[in-house]
Amino acid sequence: QVQLVESGGGLLQAGDSLRLSCLASGHTFTITAMGWFRQAPGKDHEFVATIAWSGPSTYYADSVKGRATISRDTAKNTVYLQMNSLGPEDTAVYYCAAQAAGMSTSRDGYNYWGQGTQVTVSS
Repeated sequence: QVQLVESGGGLLQAGDSLRLSCLASGHTFTITAMGWFRQAPGKDHEFVATIAWSGPSTYYADSVKGRATISRDTAKNTVYLQMNSLGPEDTAVYYCAAQAAGMSTSRDGYNYWGQGTQVTVSS
């Protein structure tokens, strides 16, 4: 089992930046990739970004490409999501997720999920 704990959400203004962190614990040796998803009120989970646990591969949703950066520190078992130029459309609960096989942009590919952290962006 892998446990994930997100941090770094909060109330922000349009144009601000944020940095979310996700600390993994437990059987982290089983992780092949970690990702960020978000869920806005009344909407389904939306893929944001993913990163391979080893190696340089990253993928981003078109909605955040160019203003988001996903990174990891495997020594700290932590993944980060840096987002710039935030807008109200970025308001959502942001979830960290971990995969035990492969690397996916689909929610179904992830085995473990954090509890989520609320990000609210006011205009």
